[in-house]
Amino acid sequence: MLQKSYTRWIFVLPAMLVVSALFVYPFLSSIFYSFTNKNLIMPHYSFVGFDNYRAVLIDPQFWWAFFNSIKWTVLSLVGQVLVGFALAIALNRIRHLQWLYKILLIIPWAFPTIVIAFSWQWILNGVYGYLPNMITKLGLMDIAPSFLSDSSWAFVSLVFINIWFGAPLIMVNVLSALQTVPAEQYEAAKIDGANAWQVFRHITLPHIKVVIGLLVVLRTVWVFNNFDIIYLITGGGPANSTMTIPIYAYNMGWGTKMLGRSSAVTVLLFIFLLLICFIYFKVINRWEKEGE
Repeated sequence: MLQKSYTRWIFVLPAMLVVSALFVYPFLSSIFYSFTNKNLIMPHYSFVGFDNYRAVLIDPQFWWAFFNSIKWTVLSLVGQVLVGFALAIALNRIRHLQWLYKILLIIPWAFPTIVIAFSWQWILNGVYGYLPNMITKLGLMDIAPSFLSDSSWAFVSLVFINIWFGAPLIMVNVLSALQTVPAEQYEAAKIDGANAWQVFRHITLPHIKVVIGLLVVLRTVWVFNNFDIIYLITGGGPANSTMTIPIYAYNMGWGTKMLGRSSAVTVLLFIFLLLICFIYFKVINRWEKEGE
Protein backbone atom coordinates (compact mmCIF):
# COMPACT_ATOMS: atom_id res chain seq x y z
CA MET A 1 0.00 0.00 0.00
CA LEU A 2 2.85 2.40 0.90
CA GLN A 3 4.57 1.69 -2.43
CA LYS A 4 1.36 2.51 -4.31
CA SER A 5 1.13 5.84 -2.46
CA TYR A 6 4.70 6.78 -3.45
CA THR A 7 4.08 5.77 -7.04
CA ARG A 8 1.04 8.02 -7.22
CA TRP A 9 3.04 11.03 -6.04
CA ILE A 10 5.88 10.29 -8.47
CA PHE A 11 3.46 10.54 -11.39
CA VAL A 12 1.80 13.71 -10.05
CA LEU A 13 5.02 15.50 -9.04
CA PRO A 14 6.14 16.67 -12.54
CA ALA A 15 2.77 18.30 -13.19
CA MET A 16 2.83 19.96 -9.75
CA LEU A 17 6.31 21.34 -10.43
CA VAL A 18 5.23 22.77 -13.78
CA VAL A 19 2.13 24.39 -12.26
CA SER A 20 4.20 25.80 -9.41
CA ALA A 21 6.78 27.24 -11.79
CA LEU A 22 4.27 28.73 -14.24
CA PHE A 23 1.49 29.87 -11.91
CA VAL A 24 2.05 29.64 -8.16
CA TYR A 25 5.44 31.37 -8.03
CA PRO A 26 4.51 34.30 -10.36
CA PHE A 27 1.20 34.73 -8.53
CA LEU A 28 2.75 34.83 -5.06
CA SER A 29 5.62 37.04 -6.22
CA SER A 30 3.13 39.52 -7.71
CA ILE A 31 1.30 39.74 -4.39
CA PHE A 32 4.61 40.21 -2.57
CA TYR A 33 5.96 42.89 -4.92
CA SER A 34 2.66 44.78 -4.86
CA PHE A 35 3.48 45.80 -1.27
CA THR A 36 6.98 47.04 -2.18
CA ASN A 37 8.50 49.85 -4.24
CA LYS A 38 10.27 47.29 -6.43
CA ASN A 39 11.81 48.94 -9.51
CA LEU A 40 13.37 47.06 -12.42
CA ILE A 41 16.30 49.48 -12.51
CA MET A 42 17.07 49.75 -8.78
CA PRO A 43 18.56 46.66 -7.09
CA HIS A 44 17.06 47.37 -3.66
CA TYR A 45 13.46 47.84 -2.57
CA SER A 46 11.47 48.28 0.61
CA PHE A 47 7.94 47.63 1.85
CA VAL A 48 5.45 50.45 1.28
CA GLY A 49 2.24 48.79 2.42
CA PHE A 50 -0.83 49.75 0.38
CA ASP A 51 0.79 52.79 -1.25
CA ASN A 52 0.88 51.09 -4.67
CA TYR A 53 -2.82 50.26 -4.47
CA ARG A 54 -3.70 53.83 -3.47
CA ALA A 55 -1.58 55.24 -6.30
CA VAL A 56 -3.24 52.95 -8.84
CA LEU A 57 -6.79 53.62 -7.65
CA ILE A 58 -6.39 57.42 -7.89
CA ASP A 59 -4.75 57.25 -11.32
CA PRO A 60 -7.24 58.43 -14.03
CA GLN A 61 -5.45 56.28 -16.61
CA PHE A 62 -6.18 53.17 -14.58
CA TRP A 63 -9.91 53.89 -14.59
CA TRP A 64 -9.80 54.75 -18.29
CA ALA A 65 -8.14 51.38 -18.95
CA PHE A 66 -10.60 49.62 -16.62
CA PHE A 67 -13.70 50.94 -18.38
CA ASN A 68 -12.06 50.21 -21.74
CA SER A 69 -11.56 46.63 -20.53
CA ILE A 70 -15.23 46.41 -19.52
CA LYS A 71 -16.37 47.65 -22.95
CA TRP A 72 -13.85 45.42 -24.71
CA THR A 73 -15.00 42.33 -22.80
CA VAL A 74 -18.75 42.93 -23.01
CA LEU A 75 -18.81 43.84 -26.72
CA SER A 76 -16.42 41.05 -27.70
CA LEU A 77 -18.22 38.47 -25.59
CA VAL A 78 -21.71 39.37 -26.83
CA GLY A 79 -20.50 39.37 -30.43
CA GLN A 80 -18.67 36.06 -30.08
CA VAL A 81 -21.63 34.33 -28.43
CA LEU A 82 -24.17 35.63 -30.96
CA VAL A 83 -22.05 34.86 -34.03
CA GLY A 84 -20.82 31.53 -32.67
CA PHE A 85 -24.33 30.49 -31.66
CA ALA A 86 -25.79 31.45 -35.05
CA LEU A 87 -23.07 29.50 -36.86
CA ALA A 88 -23.64 26.47 -34.62
CA ILE A 89 -27.40 26.53 -35.30
CA ALA A 90 -26.76 26.78 -39.05
CA LEU A 91 -24.18 23.99 -39.04
CA ASN A 92 -26.44 21.73 -36.98
CA ARG A 93 -29.02 21.85 -39.78
CA ILE A 94 -26.51 21.01 -42.52
CA ARG A 95 -26.35 17.34 -43.41
CA HIS A 96 -23.89 17.35 -46.32
CA LEU A 97 -20.23 18.47 -46.11
CA GLN A 98 -20.65 19.63 -42.51
CA TRP A 99 -17.03 18.67 -41.81
CA LEU A 100 -15.82 21.01 -44.57
CA TYR A 101 -17.75 23.98 -43.20
CA LYS A 102 -16.38 23.25 -39.72
CA ILE A 103 -12.81 23.32 -41.01
CA LEU A 104 -13.34 26.57 -42.93
CA LEU A 105 -15.02 28.31 -40.00
CA ILE A 106 -12.46 27.18 -37.40
CA ILE A 107 -9.56 28.70 -39.36
CA PRO A 108 -9.45 32.02 -37.40
CA TRP A 109 -9.01 30.12 -34.12
CA ALA A 110 -6.32 27.85 -35.57
CA PHE A 111 -3.83 30.57 -36.50
CA PRO A 112 -1.29 32.02 -34.02
CA THR A 113 -2.21 35.45 -32.66
CA ILE A 114 0.86 37.11 -34.15
CA VAL A 115 -0.13 35.95 -37.65
CA ILE A 116 -3.68 37.22 -37.16
CA ALA A 117 -2.46 40.57 -35.79
CA PHE A 118 -0.05 41.27 -38.65
CA SER A 119 -2.60 40.10 -41.24
CA TRP A 120 -5.24 42.50 -39.94
CA GLN A 121 -2.68 45.29 -39.71
CA TRP A 122 -2.06 44.84 -43.44
CA ILE A 123 -5.78 44.57 -44.26
CA LEU A 124 -6.78 47.69 -42.26
CA ASN A 125 -3.75 49.92 -42.87
CA GLY A 126 -4.92 53.39 -43.89
CA VAL A 127 -2.24 53.81 -46.59
CA TYR A 128 -1.83 50.47 -48.34
CA GLY A 129 -4.50 48.35 -46.62
CA TYR A 130 -6.79 46.25 -48.76
CA LEU A 131 -10.07 47.19 -47.03
CA PRO A 132 -9.64 51.02 -46.90
CA ASN A 133 -8.57 51.12 -50.55
CA MET A 134 -11.47 48.92 -51.59
CA ILE A 135 -13.89 51.24 -49.75
CA THR A 136 -12.61 54.27 -51.66
CA LYS A 137 -12.61 52.46 -55.01
CA LEU A 138 -16.23 51.43 -54.50
CA GLY A 139 -17.09 55.06 -53.77
CA LEU A 140 -18.40 54.35 -50.30
CA MET A 141 -16.10 56.99 -48.79
CA ASP A 142 -14.06 59.81 -50.33
CA ILE A 143 -11.08 59.32 -48.02
CA ALA A 144 -9.73 55.93 -46.95
CA PRO A 145 -10.69 55.35 -43.30
CA SER A 146 -7.82 54.99 -40.84
CA PHE A 147 -9.13 51.97 -38.98
CA LEU A 148 -6.08 51.59 -36.71
CA SER A 149 -4.76 55.17 -36.40
CA ASP A 150 -8.06 56.96 -35.79
CA SER A 151 -9.27 56.75 -32.19
CA SER A 152 -12.91 56.64 -33.32
CA TRP A 153 -12.24 53.55 -35.46
CA ALA A 154 -9.48 51.68 -33.60
CA PHE A 155 -11.53 50.30 -30.71
CA VAL A 156 -14.38 49.16 -32.97
CA SER A 157 -11.89 47.51 -35.33
CA LEU A 158 -10.28 45.57 -32.49
CA VAL A 159 -13.65 44.37 -31.21
CA PHE A 160 -14.56 43.18 -34.72
CA ILE A 161 -11.25 41.30 -35.01
CA ASN A 162 -11.75 39.69 -31.60
CA ILE A 163 -15.27 38.57 -32.51
CA TRP A 164 -13.97 37.09 -35.76
CA PHE A 165 -11.20 35.36 -33.82
CA GLY A 166 -13.23 33.99 -30.89
CA ALA A 167 -16.58 33.06 -32.48
CA PRO A 168 -15.31 29.72 -33.90
CA LEU A 169 -14.57 28.45 -30.37
CA ILE A 170 -18.13 29.22 -29.29
CA MET A 171 -19.43 27.64 -32.49
CA VAL A 172 -17.63 24.32 -32.01
CA ASN A 173 -18.67 23.91 -28.38
CA VAL A 174 -22.29 24.96 -28.90
CA LEU A 175 -22.53 22.67 -31.93
CA SER A 176 -21.31 19.76 -29.82
CA ALA A 177 -23.93 20.58 -27.19
CA LEU A 178 -26.69 20.85 -29.80
CA GLN A 179 -25.87 17.40 -31.12
CA THR A 180 -26.51 15.89 -27.67
CA VAL A 181 -30.14 17.06 -27.58
CA PRO A 182 -32.37 13.97 -28.02
CA ALA A 183 -34.09 13.98 -31.41
CA GLU A 184 -37.16 12.37 -29.80
CA GLN A 185 -37.91 15.58 -27.92
CA TYR A 186 -37.93 17.60 -31.14
CA GLU A 187 -40.26 15.04 -32.73
CA ALA A 188 -42.62 15.13 -29.75
CA ALA A 189 -42.68 18.95 -29.83
CA LYS A 190 -43.46 18.89 -33.55
CA ILE A 191 -46.37 16.51 -32.96
CA ASP A 192 -47.67 18.79 -30.18
CA GLY A 193 -47.63 21.75 -32.59
CA ALA A 194 -44.87 23.75 -30.91
CA ASN A 195 -43.45 26.62 -32.96
CA ALA A 196 -39.73 27.29 -33.50
CA TRP A 197 -39.43 29.70 -30.55
CA GLN A 198 -41.15 27.28 -28.15
CA VAL A 199 -38.89 24.43 -29.29
CA PHE A 200 -35.81 26.59 -28.74
CA ARG A 201 -36.95 27.87 -25.35
CA HIS A 202 -38.20 24.63 -23.82
CA ILE A 203 -35.96 22.00 -25.45
CA THR A 204 -32.80 23.42 -27.00
CA LEU A 205 -31.91 26.11 -24.47
CA PRO A 206 -32.26 23.96 -21.31
CA HIS A 207 -29.85 21.40 -22.80
CA ILE A 208 -27.14 23.86 -23.83
CA LYS A 209 -27.34 26.78 -21.39
CA VAL A 210 -24.83 25.27 -18.95
CA VAL A 211 -22.32 24.79 -21.78
CA ILE A 212 -22.88 28.40 -22.89
CA GLY A 213 -22.49 29.56 -19.28
CA LEU A 214 -19.13 27.81 -18.91
CA LEU A 215 -18.00 29.24 -22.25
CA VAL A 216 -18.96 32.72 -21.08
CA VAL A 217 -16.90 32.25 -17.90
CA LEU A 218 -13.83 31.11 -19.83
CA ARG A 219 -14.14 33.77 -22.52
CA THR A 220 -14.70 36.52 -19.92
CA VAL A 221 -11.41 35.67 -18.22
CA TRP A 222 -9.52 35.25 -21.49
CA VAL A 223 -10.90 38.38 -23.17
CA PHE A 224 -10.50 40.62 -20.11
CA ASN A 225 -6.90 39.41 -19.76
CA ASN A 226 -6.27 39.70 -23.50
CA PHE A 227 -2.96 41.41 -24.18
CA ASP A 228 -1.30 40.09 -27.31
CA ILE A 229 -3.85 40.94 -30.01
CA ILE A 230 -4.32 44.52 -28.72
CA TYR A 231 -0.63 45.15 -28.16
CA LEU A 232 0.42 43.75 -31.53
CA ILE A 233 -2.18 45.69 -33.54
CA THR A 234 -2.45 49.08 -31.79
CA GLY A 235 -0.21 48.93 -28.72
CA GLY A 236 -3.02 50.56 -26.73
CA GLY A 237 -3.21 53.60 -29.04
CA PRO A 238 -4.00 55.87 -30.66
CA ALA A 239 -4.15 58.30 -27.72
CA ASN A 240 -4.81 55.40 -25.31
CA SER A 241 -8.17 54.73 -26.98
CA THR A 242 -7.54 50.96 -26.93
CA MET A 243 -5.60 50.77 -23.68
CA THR A 244 -6.94 48.04 -21.39
CA ILE A 245 -5.85 46.89 -17.94
CA PRO A 246 -3.26 44.35 -19.22
CA ILE A 247 -1.74 47.04 -21.48
CA TYR A 248 -1.76 49.51 -18.58
CA ALA A 249 -0.01 46.97 -16.30
CA TYR A 250 2.56 46.22 -19.00
CA ASN A 251 3.33 49.91 -19.56
CA MET A 252 3.59 50.44 -15.81
CA GLY A 253 5.96 47.51 -15.33
CA TRP A 254 8.12 47.71 -18.47
CA GLY A 255 7.60 51.34 -19.46
CA THR A 256 8.09 53.13 -16.15
CA LYS A 257 9.89 50.10 -14.60
CA MET A 258 7.68 50.31 -11.50
CA LEU A 259 7.19 46.61 -10.96
CA GLY A 260 5.61 47.07 -7.53
CA ARG A 261 2.82 49.26 -8.88
CA SER A 262 2.36 47.00 -11.90
CA SER A 263 1.99 44.03 -9.55
CA ALA A 264 -0.70 45.92 -7.63
CA VAL A 265 -2.63 46.32 -10.90
CA THR A 266 -2.46 42.58 -11.60
CA VAL A 267 -3.65 41.74 -8.07
CA LEU A 268 -6.61 44.10 -8.43
CA LEU A 269 -7.39 42.50 -11.79
CA PHE A 270 -7.29 39.04 -10.21
CA ILE A 271 -9.67 40.07 -7.42
CA PHE A 272 -12.11 41.61 -9.90
CA LEU A 273 -12.16 38.53 -12.14
CA LEU A 274 -12.53 36.29 -9.09
CA LEU A 275 -15.69 38.18 -8.10
CA ILE A 276 -17.07 37.99 -11.65
CA CYS A 277 -16.41 34.23 -11.82
CA PHE A 278 -18.07 33.76 -8.42
CA ILE A 279 -21.25 35.42 -9.74
CA TYR A 280 -21.10 33.37 -12.95
CA PHE A 281 -20.77 30.08 -11.09
CA LYS A 282 -23.64 30.93 -8.75
CA VAL A 283 -25.87 31.38 -11.81
CA ILE A 284 -24.57 28.20 -13.48
CA ASN A 285 -25.11 26.16 -10.30
CA ARG A 286 -28.71 27.38 -10.18
CA TRP A 287 -29.19 26.32 -13.82
CA GLU A 288 -27.80 22.87 -13.05
CA LYS A 289 -30.19 22.46 -10.10
CA GLU A 290 -33.13 23.54 -12.28
CA GLY A 291 -32.16 20.89 -14.84
CA GLU A 292 -32.05 18.04 -12.35
